[in-house]
Formats: sequence, structure tokens, C-alpha cells
Amino acid sequence: MTKFEKARAEIVRNQTLSEGWTRLSNYTVDYTDSEGETHRVYREVYQRTPAATILLYDPKRGTVVLVRQFRLPLQLHGEPAWILEAPAGLLDGDDPEPAIRREAMEETGFRVRDVRFLFNGYSSPGSSTEVVHFFATTIDTNDRISEGGGLADEHEDIEVVEILLDEAMAMIEGGEIVDFKTIILLQWAILNRAILDKP
Repeated sequence: MTKFEKARAEIVRNQTLSEGWTRLSNYTVDYTDSEGETHRVYREVYQRTPAATILLYDPKRGTVVLVRQFRLPLQLHGEPAWILEAPAGLLDGDDPEPAIRREAMEETGFRVRDVRFLFNGYSSPGSSTEVVHFFATTIDTNDRISEGGGLADEHEDIEVVEILLDEAMAMIEGGEIVDFKTIILLQWAILNRAILDKP
């Protein structure tokens, strides 16, 4: 028996604090800890819908396709707000694979062929319900069938950037790539480069 097998959490109250682009809820929880003691705790949770992200890798050129777009929270930190990321988006009711195929096309203009599911991960499990489905695929220049750049009706303003994988890794160390999902995908690519480079 592990220490936390005795722990229990009972939700006493769920109050919506804000509902806009996402919903922010305040939970009252009776938490019985691993020692059997019960405490009333309060947690604010962002109710985020599931998302997906994908690594687009060109083995012939040794490059990855990333997107640059505006992220307000970074500006609030006083940091550059236009950042490089792997293509990603919300599922919008779709299954993860068709959703990431759609997002890759909308954002980068690349038609995605063979998609490899990698794993799921929670972006910020202490405060958000968002789960992200991670994928990877290989591409070549013939797969780009449109300019990408996102959807105008969603006010997306996306720059498509092709960069050497090794250079992207250096940009992580240099603080130029700071998005978690992108860092995870790039590190996965380095660890699995031999598989990705196979014809």
C-alpha cells in the first residue's frame, strides 16, 4: 500500500468565476490526506478543452516546421510575445488525429500524410484541465499545398518558419523557444532522429 492510497478528495462546491474564452472555476474540496486528516481546500481551475500538437520534420533537409504567433501572457511577463511553436490547436469536438491534421494544414499549409501518435500530457495539471495529444510526422516540400497562416475569421496571424532541427535545439538553450509542447516535441525528435531519418 502506497502512502496516498488513503488520500481522498470530495468536491463540495463548484463555482464559475468567469466564462469567456475559457471557463475559470473555484472548487471547494474536502481533502483527506495520507495521514487520514481532512482539510477543506480551495482550488481555481481553468476548464480547457483537449488540444493536439504535431512535430513536422523533413528528413531530407533536417528541418522542422514551426509557427510564430502572438501570445499575450508572455507580453504580460515583459517578454517577446511573438513566439515559435509547434503547430497545435483545440480538438473542437474532433478526434485528436483529424484535429491535428486540420490544424497543421490551417497553420502551415502542409498536408499531413502518415501521422504517428506519441503520447498525451497535461500542460499545467495544477490549474488546468487541458490535456494535449502529441503527434509527429515526416514531410517534404511537395506536401506544402497552401500558404497556411491560420484562419482569418479567427484573427490568426501566423508566420510559418522552417528551421534546422539542431538550430531549434540551440534556440531552446538560448531562450528563443520557450513553449513547453514545442520543447518536448523537439527533444523527442532528437532522441528518435534515427527513426525519423529512415526512408
